[in-house]
Amino acid sequence: MIKAQIAEIKELLATPKHIVVVPHKNPDGDAMGSTLGLYQYLKAYNHSVVVIAPNDYPDFLKWLPGNDSVLIFESHEEDSEALIHNANLIFTLDFNALHRTGGMTEVLENSKATKIMIDHHQQPDDYAKYTYSDAGMSSTCEMIYNFIEFLGDLDKIDSTIATCLYAGIMTDTGSFRFPSTTGRTHEIVGDLIAKGANNAEIHNNVFDTNSYSRLQLLGRAMQNLKVIPELRTAYITLSQAELDEFNFKKGDTEGFVNYGLSLKGIIFAAIFIENQQENIVKVSLRSKGSFSVNQFSRAHFSGGGHDNAAGGRSEDGLKTTVDKFISILPQYKDELSPK
Repeated sequence: MIKAQIAEIKELLATPKHIVVVPHKNPDGDAMGSTLGLYQYLKAYNHSVVVIAPNDYPDFLKWLPGNDSVLIFESHEEDSEALIHNANLIFTLDFNALHRTGGMTEVLENSKATKIMIDHHQQPDDYAKYTYSDAGMSSTCEMIYNFIEFLGDLDKIDSTIATCLYAGIMTDTGSFRFPSTTGRTHEIVGDLIAKGANNAEIHNNVFDTNSYSRLQLLGRAMQNLKVIPELRTAYITLSQAELDEFNFKKGDTEGFVNYGLSLKGIIFAAIFIENQQENIVKVSLRSKGSFSVNQFSRAHFSGGGHDNAAGGRSEDGLKTTVDKFISILPQYKDELSPK
């Protein structure tokens, strides 16, 4: 963000405002970490702030400080619409197109509030008055840290804010192993620990609270893993019947796609998860190196994201979607084949 924009935002925040903070639909660790971290920061200035999430999110994120104050749009639509209608400012975090908020899209589009986008995904839409967009960042939580620094307020980051931001950076960097993790990322993480983020406890809360049924579902996913060695590709399928068999709960398949990418020699991994309630197949894609799953998803599965991590969807049914995926791969033979 340029200095003039920061000065204007600082002026906006100088007096108490009605503020709504919004993550994307199906929020992940970075989305909830950034929204709750910003929420805690704004509360310190006596703003009237509420986080409104489009829908529910996994239990392994509900320990985050401030979680009890989050309003779920799907189950509190009337209250949420009133808060959005009365808002002076709306922060949209970890997404760059309003349709990523699902059922909230129309009410956000119609809002007269000043909108501020903070996000690290490619090709942002032009809906916000102030946009802080950087696809090279590890996470939106890293950008929230920078945003607070731009405002000259790093000393306002306490243990609760630090915990939220650390959790988001940790999850979106794959525990600091993805290429987007930079020296600057580690500097920020170090400062967050110094400010009170308990890194071991955060890791345990996110990754070491599995249910027995989730691990059984992971076992089935591994049974369903298929490899196309000549194209260095692996993919996993999970049907609605398999999800039901293992008492699937939101968030249970988080990270499953990475197991395919962990195979020696594989540079492209996908998981296809049937959702009969929404009548779609959810597609998650991961890659190593220069193969862009963002471009792949945009071209074939109505999605997008980052070069090495993206998502999409299909309305063609599980088998048809997987068959389509397999049929498309030869188009990318030069990029995927061993050199």
